[in-house]
Amino acid sequence: MSKESDRERMRKQLDETHDWPCDFMFKFIVPKASENEAALRAIFGLKARFKMKDSKTGKYRSFTVVDNVDSADAVFVRYEAAAKIPGIISL
Repeated sequence: MSKESDRERMRKQLDETHDWPCDFMFKFIVPKASENEAALRAIFGLKARFKMKDSKTGKYRSFTVVDNVDSADAVFVRYEAAAKIPGIISL
């Protein structure tokens, strides 16, 4: 499958399960560093709600971010921006 067909499949699933605009939950795991948290906050802005939890070893921090989005494309934009953070894992 091509990247574009994967995106269309995902867009269809999101459109079928969400009524836009709506609050959408994003989940990430990043190496624990203040610049990683700052980068995520810059992507989502001041209105997003953040919940953080450190790993048992303290090396990683998980983020649950709830943000109001207008469309499946807005979800894609946020995940693509977050993918530029070194070491990030998007769930």
